[in-house]
Amino acid sequence: MLSKEIQLEVNKGAMLPLMEEFYTIQGEGFHTGTAAYFIRIGGCDVGCHWCDVKESWNAELHPPTSIDHIVDNVSKYADTVVVTGGEPLSWDMSLLTSRLKDKNLKVHIETSGAYPLSGTWDWICLSPKKNKLPTETVYSAAHELKVIIHNKHDFIFAEEQAELVNDKAILFLQPEWSKKEEMTPLIVEYVMNNPKWRVSLQTHKYLNIP
Repeated sequence: MLSKEIQLEVNKGAMLPLMEEFYTIQGEGFHTGTAAYFIRIGGCDVGCHWCDVKESWNAELHPPTSIDHIVDNVSKYADTVVVTGGEPLSWDMSLLTSRLKDKNLKVHIETSGAYPLSGTWDWICLSPKKNKLPTETVYSAAHELKVIIHNKHDFIFAEEQAELVNDKAILFLQPEWSKKEEMTPLIVEYVMNNPKWRVSLQTHKYLNIP
């Protein structure tokens, strides 16, 4: 149970439930292969059955951490930071992104879009989930749409989502890791037949890095 004072700080985004932070290579989507500092914020109620960080779901497991501490760590390592989760937009991202921008950092987010957009972002990667669809604020602002392909029906879902996202968003299909042998050939064929899409792979898992 958080104290009243800490809960107020969390509510306004001055403290956030930090699960982990690490410097690595971005493994997915448009910025694959580039160095970035990742901030993983705890808390998510979207509940994807194939999520590979289910330990991020319960925010109470991750201690509220001052955003000043988070920003100081980021600025030691990288010029690009990726805020991920969990679902980072379940918290107010305004203060965190403001402090990161004050350090002249490029600020990216990976989100399901299930909550209204907060914060100031240089890059928004929207990865929508069927059981809690994105808000219009994220559809309209996303730079990248990345749809995870777990089964053949997900191609239909991907096209539905492409109709809803803004027309400047770059479109990616990515195989769900446990189904990659089955789904990757189908994605390759689909992209060749529908070249508005691009292939995304979880290259960090092939490289055995975070």
